[in-house]
Amino acid sequence: MRPNRLRELLKAGKPTLGMHLIDPWPGMAEVVGHSGGFDYIEYVGEYSPFSLEVMDNFCRSIELFPNLSAMMKVEENGRGFITPRAIDSGFQSVLFTDIRTVDDVKDCIRAVRSERPDAGGVHGYGMRRSVGYVVDGPEAWAKAMDDIVIAIMIEKTGAMDHLEEILSVPGVDMVQFGPSDYSISYGKPGQSRSPEILDTQKRMVEMALKKGVAPRVEVPSFEAAKPWVDLGIRHFCIGWDVTIIYAWCNQNSEGMGNLIPGLKRQKTESKDGGYAGIKK
Repeated sequence: MRPNRLRELLKAGKPTLGMHLIDPWPGMAEVVGHSGGFDYIEYVGEYSPFSLEVMDNFCRSIELFPNLSAMMKVEENGRGFITPRAIDSGFQSVLFTDIRTVDDVKDCIRAVRSERPDAGGVHGYGMRRSVGYVVDGPEAWAKAMDDIVIAIMIEKTGAMDHLEEILSVPGVDMVQFGPSDYSISYGKPGQSRSPEILDTQKRMVEMALKKGVAPRVEVPSFEAAKPWVDLGIRHFCIGWDVTIIYAWCNQNSEGMGNLIPGLKRQKTESKDGGYAGIKK
């Protein structure tokens, strides 16, 4: 079984850096891998169409790089099916969305861990990519399931109401706040950057640090990470392929429009992207 890069870094108490990809084209994962700057790629399956073959091929591209691993963001509906198939394709970390209760967290953990009695899971052994189809047997596979990194989204009011209990569940490795969904659950959609919701995120971070669960923050750029670093955060996932391309298109089309009269086009303003940042 392949070593789990993210698990190794967490065990060693070292900082980690990931990047989001919504496009599951394996070539894009290779481009990120060739940069050598990231510990893992989060494939944002919640926002992207995919197939079982796509998951296999995405992980094949990740495995070209010894110091790179893959995380998949798994949505609430269908996670009992998607989670084991993603892991058996080669994803070594799972980020679960839409957590509301302690029972939700326990269900996610059961979907990851093997059905070995002391592991307490329901994930069964299968002749899939993670074991080389026929190369590694159930013993090595079951041990590898213990090393899968489990991350959860705190993006519902229910999750914040039960935050300390959720963070006390054995097996939760990382936690991340979701300001956009939280603003909806809170009854103030579109106000993900409001002081009220930002304070909630800070409370989540403080509780995670207290409970020994690694808090992770999503940021659009390294500049946006600085205030969170000052709060003690050492785990980040930075940038999205689609927002990077969108920003590039706007910047360069506008620049060309300024250079050539008559080339400037009417722009469509985008809505709030849902980031939460700490104002200086």
